[in-house]
Amino acid sequence: MDDFTMHPFDAGEDDRFHEECGVFGVYGAQNAAALAALGLHALQHRGQEAAGICSFDGRQFYTERHIGLVGDNFTKPSVIARLPGDRAIGHTRYSTTGGSGIRNVQPLFAQYTGGGFAIAHNGNLTNAMTLQKELQRRGSIFQSTSDTETILHLVATSPKVALVDRLVDAMSRVEGAYSLVCISNKKMIGCRDPLGIRPLILGDLEGALVLASETCALDIIGARFVREIEPGEMVIITDDGIESIKPFGRTASRFCIFEYVYFARPDSVFSGTSVYEVRKRIGAELARESGVTADIVIPVPDSGTPAAIGFAEAAGLPFDLGIIRNHYVGRTFIEPTDSIRHMGVKLKHNANRSVIQGKRIVLVDDSIVRGTTSVKIVQMMRDAGATEVHMRIASPPTRDSCFYGVDTPEKGKLLASRMSIQEMTSYIGVDSLAFLSIDGLYRAVGQAKRDNLVPQYCDACFTGEYPTVLTDQAGEPSVRQLTLLAEAR
Repeated sequence: MDDFTMHPFDAGEDDRFHEECGVFGVYGAQNAAALAALGLHALQHRGQEAAGICSFDGRQFYTERHIGLVGDNFTKPSVIARLPGDRAIGHTRYSTTGGSGIRNVQPLFAQYTGGGFAIAHNGNLTNAMTLQKELQRRGSIFQSTSDTETILHLVATSPKVALVDRLVDAMSRVEGAYSLVCISNKKMIGCRDPLGIRPLILGDLEGALVLASETCALDIIGARFVREIEPGEMVIITDDGIESIKPFGRTASRFCIFEYVYFARPDSVFSGTSVYEVRKRIGAELARESGVTADIVIPVPDSGTPAAIGFAEAAGLPFDLGIIRNHYVGRTFIEPTDSIRHMGVKLKHNANRSVIQGKRIVLVDDSIVRGTTSVKIVQMMRDAGATEVHMRIASPPTRDSCFYGVDTPEKGKLLASRMSIQEMTSYIGVDSLAFLSIDGLYRAVGQAKRDNLVPQYCDACFTGEYPTVLTDQAGEPSVRQLTLLAEAR
């Protein structure tokens, strides 16, 4: 659901990757909108800047879209009362720079010849700009800068008659990563791209069927997990039940491995595997690969915590909270002067001096993006009296941008793309720095090692090997794609 251009990363102190959205849908429940609001609340970590819900009551569609958190906009009974019906879809969004604004908040709704149609999308279409230009030449007028609107136009202009056929026709023309939830006058539809890069799961709530990005969204409403939507699968849910079709052919899954590292909530489950347990195994692999003599292991909260627990257990070192996070400071905190701005990371993190002073510490974090936050946290540890600071990163070096629905800097702003490990060690100011190997990451998720010919996951941010065509980025020397021959082996 990204905008059509590659935007610069947020220049504030928030030096993190950001998943750009979560999706949720429910069909056959009288309180559908309320359930959607709860589901979106559980998926808030996937996008904190905007949220929306669209419902249908058998006669007409109702939409509420708001900038801000789910809890700030969808907890009032008056808002839910404006969303009647027994089916609803919802979306929570993290916008890229220049892409915020109500016009880009999903779900997007349109009226076409077959009736009303609303869609919510997690992912990014890598040929959206190309398709948009083609559609505009044919007379389409776009109201947003979201690639999700491209899907609406492709559906509306398809020569097919039935909605499912129109949607299949539309999605057969797009490239990239997508998980969709849609509602029409008679259906709720879920669809996942042929490589299954972004997640989508199916649940059951006393006969009502649920689609969601993660299992934690089922837990919050008391729904039962049924199964994952398979790569390339489209499920059509009606009053008669659920139908599954696979119109895009069969391809080996390339699920985003960074979902395990950082994006997903730790209490979610993918392919029968707990994200929390994978993160602990990542930490254990990291300790085996790059152990160091130290007194204590400290996580960079919150995303580094499970890996730090696993590291400490494997290394036989004590684990403690040497950094305390303030959860009540958001990305939009006002920084009116240079003196306040230089406080930077201290707005979110503070050293727990009694734990750190006089200790040789191992800091465990999930990744390094631009490195600016790492520099400040390491200095904070020094100021709190740490005698040695060793940093261990629970993923390989991130050297390439993501084009599949994750807000990342351009390649040149990624620290690992322009510095060696030794140079990063000096820049960040640590006594030692080590990253998890790509094979170590694969072992942690249950594979013996990475298959260099046909990797089992999408790991392009670490390897630069993109599993799909990147039409809108064609000609950029930093972008390379796995050959079709390699994909077929």
